[in-house]
Amino acid sequence: MSERFFLYDDTVETKTRFVSFMGENSRFDLAIVRSDRYYGKHLVLNLLSSRFAIIGEDDLNEPGYIEHAYGLDENEANELREFLYEIV
Repeated sequence: MSERFFLYDDTVETKTRFVSFMGENSRFDLAIVRSDRYYGKHLVLNLLSSRFAIIGEDDLNEPGYIEHAYGLDENEANELREFLYEIV
């Protein structure tokens, strides 16, 4: 077997917040991971849909980003976006 070639193999300290909330249209169960790894952005995992994205304020302002990243319709994405604005 050939030797594995790593592009990187780092261990970093993280702070993880687990939050669940019910919006008008959907339920959200999220794991929000904060570290120095992503230039101040958060790794936001939707535990119900198994989708995730690296999100900063610039991403929240990008039209269609949340909809695409999490497979949400406009109303659901707006609920998630409103919540994420509070933490990023």
